Amino acid sequence: MLQIPEFVPVEKLSYSQALSELESILRKMQSDELDIDLLAAYTRRATQLLTKCRSRLVATDKELQSILNPQG
Repeated sequence: MLQIPEFVPVEKLSYSQALSELESILRKMQSDELDIDLLAAYTRRATQLLTKCRSRLVATDKELQSILNPQG
């Protein structure tokens, strides 16, 4: 029986950890190393990781803008 891996909740990952895991998933997909039966689970996880990374980038951008341009 094929076992879906247990992923660390995305909320507990740092940006670097999320990005590293996303890169790992992409490498598996590109190398045909990923079992087709796990493709949906890894695609779902990759989507969650992308959302986490994008959200962090947007938050950081807003924070930097407020620091660099405090008047608005």
